[in-house]
Amino acid sequence: MKTLALLVALLISNFAIQAQKETKGITITVTVPNVTSSDGEVHFGLYDENTFMKAAPIQGQKSNIENGVAKITFTNVPAGVFAISCYHDANSNNRMDFEPNGMPKENYGISNNQMNLYGPPTWTEAKFEVSTENLNLEIRM
Repeated sequence: MKTLALLVALLISNFAIQAQKETKGITITVTVPNVTSSDGEVHFGLYDENTFMKAAPIQGQKSNIENGVAKITFTNVPAGVFAISCYHDANSNNRMDFEPNGMPKENYGISNNQMNLYGPPTWTEAKFEVSTENLNLEIRM
């Protein structure tokens, strides 16, 4: 009986300790509501100013497409300024394809949904601030 009481006490204390642990950073849920086909996947990247359009993302994920919608969640994102880009990898080759003249063959989007008519997206157009609240973002391609 003492063993059972000790086991229950340890279990309760473990729950109390886990409840007191703070999660590091916030959660950003990103939805793309207008994917044009169910072929392939949508790839997402979370960037800071130093990596945007220059290097691998801080966090990267990919999503299946269901009924024209792709959705992912970035977790443990610290406070700061970030941008998100995504592209529809319709042929599942794990890279964005381009025409010989440099124009993208596959649809893409960035956070804030402000696309440059000529040239690649810019940091200024895509950046947003992460503070203490979880975020839900929608990116349109």
